[in-house]
Amino acid sequence: MNGPQDLGGQMGFGPIAPETNEPLFHADWEKRALGLTVAAGTLGAWTIDESRHARESLHPADYYGSSYYEIWTKALESLLQRHGFITREELDRGVPLAEAPKPKRVISGADMPAVLAQGAPVERPAATPARFAMGDKVRTIEMHPTGHTRLPRYTRGRVGRVEIVHGVHVFPDTNAHGKGEAPQWLYTIAFDGPALWGRDGDPGLTVSIDAFESYLEPVPHDGE
Repeated sequence: MNGPQDLGGQMGFGPIAPETNEPLFHADWEKRALGLTVAAGTLGAWTIDESRHARESLHPADYYGSSYYEIWTKALESLLQRHGFITREELDRGVPLAEAPKPKRVISGADMPAVLAQGAPVERPAATPARFAMGDKVRTIEMHPTGHTRLPRYTRGRVGRVEIVHGVHVFPDTNAHGKGEAPQWLYTIAFDGPALWGRDGDPGLTVSIDAFESYLEPVPHDGE
């Protein structure tokens, strides 16, 4: 979706100002926000793609007015309500008012380091050959989906070249909405500055993104 998170190429938001020796967390509550989000994800009720989409679905005014981990906690509240683990009234009152549904699994704190170390691999066996190879010229499709997507808006309808062929991976656009993994080939696509920004683009600039096969169309070597 063209949500508030998709800021690539947008003007008026000011420069990125990285902090020198920036800490991982700026307050203790941020640690707790991360821990709660990761722990709730192990309940087995939603995927990482649905979790990402929940953050993207916040109202733009709410999204832009929230810090990084405030966005995480607001999305987690939405997910917990959507899957019946908590109600709005319980959130407002801060106490449980009814028995919550039993989760698919419960992981103890002692087991969590091993679970995190294992990760959640998303690579899948290839059912078909890759459509594109390294060096191929491709164009990203023009689309404005209402659901989740991993194709940045500023790269849509642009011509680039395949830089890396990654293999077959879970397709987030379907997985975020409970429509199945629908694995696809994944590629790194490199664009030069003018391809993205027109005549004002820096010809020495290269921007690379990861893009799924269904986002891409072939371009003849003599065509743009």
